[in-house]
Amino acid sequence: MRKPPILLLVAICTQMTPALHAQSVSVIEAFPNLTFTQPILLTHPPDGSNRIFVVQQDGHIFVFPNDSAVTTAKPFLTITNKLSDYTIGGEEGLLGLAFHPQFKTNGYFYINYTAPNPLRTVIERYRVQSQNPDAADTASAYTILEIDQPPAPNHKGGNLAFGPDGNLYAGTGDGGGANDTYQNSQNKASLLGKFLRIDVNDTTATTHYKIPPDNPLVGNTSGWKEELWVWGMRNPWRWSFDPATGILWCGDVGQDTWEEVDIIKKGLNYGWPIMEGLVCNPIAPVCDTTGLTLPIAVFGHDVGNAIVGGYVYRGYRAPWLTGAYIYGDYGSGKIWMLRYDNGSVTTDSLLVSGGLGAISSFGTDQLNELYIVGYGSSSSIYRFAGPGPTTAVKPGPSQAQTFRLDQNYPNPFNPSTQIGYQVPRTGRVLLKVYDILGQQVSTLVDRVQSAGSYQVSFDGAQRASGVYIYRITTASGSITRTMVLTR
Repeated sequence: MRKPPILLLVAICTQMTPALHAQSVSVIEAFPNLTFTQPILLTHPPDGSNRIFVVQQDGHIFVFPNDSAVTTAKPFLTITNKLSDYTIGGEEGLLGLAFHPQFKTNGYFYINYTAPNPLRTVIERYRVQSQNPDAADTASAYTILEIDQPPAPNHKGGNLAFGPDGNLYAGTGDGGGANDTYQNSQNKASLLGKFLRIDVNDTTATTHYKIPPDNPLVGNTSGWKEELWVWGMRNPWRWSFDPATGILWCGDVGQDTWEEVDIIKKGLNYGWPIMEGLVCNPIAPVCDTTGLTLPIAVFGHDVGNAIVGGYVYRGYRAPWLTGAYIYGDYGSGKIWMLRYDNGSVTTDSLLVSGGLGAISSFGTDQLNELYIVGYGSSSSIYRFAGPGPTTAVKPGPSQAQTFRLDQNYPNPFNPSTQIGYQVPRTGRVLLKVYDILGQQVSTLVDRVQSAGSYQVSFDGAQRASGVYIYRITTASGSITRTMVLTR
């Protein structure tokens, strides 16, 4: 028997900034007629189709329209016959999915899973069926990268994402065991316990990817892997790029005591297993923090047990959270919001105190609205309550005096991109796009709008590659930004 719909109304706690103190957030089932089995990811393709994809650890990917009334999710891809036994330790199976930035034209998407005999991580490319956008072409499977795994069932990472630079990023755990048993995280000759960054846009039968020339270890003579972007990770289970700033945020799962939030930057060492959070690991023979990058925030196992990295909020249903990093905890179902400004945390507060059960992941739709992925044998997808994208969002106190034009996302883009903006008072809004010569190519908005946050789409399908300028003009002034259309 199906459980009744859940409605959680949770007051944001008093540690928040005064402007946010009066706000509250409601969490509801996003698709009340759907449930999933051990879902571990929700995402969307960059094709303007407004579809949702949900990945199950057991090897199934489902697709459905982004409609709360939807009653059926279609099977998009099934790879159950390729997986190692994820039921043994709970951290193997189908673990990641990322759509190519040019998915609309090339149909490529990438998955990350663990395979048996020998145990290994596989990053594989597929193409969608040419006559059915809701189904993958299983014959198109193409192996990009395989990484041998040690004989342990945990710490396999698995997340994939394309960065603003168009390269594919992959997060790998240290391979399992306790205290980095297999000594991978600090070993730059290993691909485990790292972030990898590869170029998958140029592949042949023998060269399945290229190393971006600006990767930090390119040209080294020490035998270090040139795929590496950063090292010293334990298990970066979930991480994401902020669509407005391009900053890479990560929740690295801790061991006995501390969970941590990291901002990932090129060529840095994040300390595992020398450090756990902000403290020295007792097993480290020497606790030398020289050259290590410490987390920007931590929480202890008195409040949670396994961090679930989330997203910087750029949605439309809870505009008072705009710019805050939203992250959670697997076991307790707690969710926090964190604000980081000029190198320091200004707010890190409990947003949802539980009630959702275990959560495995967060995700976003094509308008950057945030979703929360439950984890269990019959799990739901949740979201913040609020008005839909066709309705102006009433600003909270912290937003009411802000005039803002966001950086478009994705950027570079092909062929479409999203542009967010915010107006502080009712009035006429003009949002136009110009080419590099200053010639107007599109008017995206020309109407009177109430104070609030909005999002519009620019479709460059009929435009030439190059730099474009977009400008918003209101009674508050004008703001101009640039974006890049690539082919």
